[in-house]
Amino acid sequence: MGTGRRVAVFGAYGHTGRFVVAELLDRGYVPVLSGRDADRLREMTEGQELDARVATVDDPASLDRALTGTAAVINAAGPFAVTAGPVIEAALRAGIPYVDVAAEIEANLDTFTHFDERARTAGAVVVPAMAFYGGLGDLLATAAAGDWTSADEVHVAYGLSGWHPTAGTRIAGDVSRERRGGRRVRFAGGRIEYHDDAVTTQDWPFPEPLGSRPVVAEFTMADVVTVPSHLSVPVVRTYMTAEAARDLSAPETPAPTAADGSGRSEQTFLVDVVVRSAGRERRAVARGRDIYAVSAPLAVEAVDRVLSGRIRAKGVVSAGAAFDAPDFLRALSAHLAVELPA
Repeated sequence: MGTGRRVAVFGAYGHTGRFVVAELLDRGYVPVLSGRDADRLREMTEGQELDARVATVDDPASLDRALTGTAAVINAAGPFAVTAGPVIEAALRAGIPYVDVAAEIEANLDTFTHFDERARTAGAVVVPAMAFYGGLGDLLATAAAGDWTSADEVHVAYGLSGWHPTAGTRIAGDVSRERRGGRRVRFAGGRIEYHDDAVTTQDWPFPEPLGSRPVVAEFTMADVVTVPSHLSVPVVRTYMTAEAARDLSAPETPAPTAADGSGRSEQTFLVDVVVRSAGRERRAVARGRDIYAVSAPLAVEAVDRVLSGRIRAKGVVSAGAAFDAPDFLRALSAHLAVELPA
């Protein structure tokens, strides 16, 4: 098998990493499994002819070995505040594209801040937040905006039936809260702001069958990094259904459990994106199942498009800047039902 079909997956044995490995196999790629835990890597390769390479972010040589002979790397190992930088460095040394599934706002900001110029100079492609949070919302906002190059507001409302967070999600959340000193985040006036305002709720008019639901306002996710990285917009707001927000904040909420042979949970989602400009409004909607599982086809489709030359920009680029958003979303019809403006 040539290197063009070999894709390294760092954090392959994690909850999302396992979905990424399965998606790569389904798409005819050969995943090269990597991570710091040799026992968990060995367990994943039992009965399968897959290459497993132990690597840690504090050992650059081990990362170089992990990426040797691969065409791209997908980083599925959080917290990304710790892993993104070292794995991007290794990808740049190897001369291969980098994609991650980071939902951490600060980690994604770091990627744009510290690596964009270097990646552009090297002609490299780095796509952060290529996942349910950050990537999907950005694709929907880009598809909704269409020929608009600027907008007055972008709103991304997450209608989750519930949220059973993984251990990795909880750790990443702790890291982000520590970095921002417990403050909350918003994107207003064309920039990230940190604040101590009280949490507020409002009703959001989701499309049927979900309908109007209470949401936590300014439940800020990675879309506030990805969307304004290429769309000129002063306000980006994200919202979360109140039930899902309560699930996430409750320490007793269990991790997701598999409801079918693919490992997907029963959780469903509806992402409702509204873009407004000069009194006009455009909307894009996506429906699907399991926020962690759907991150895998998003990341693998991104890798496939980069490797086949279907990419619009180089450097550090978000999903909306890198790809033809409507075409990308429609390519995921097996995983997402989307409604886009004509």
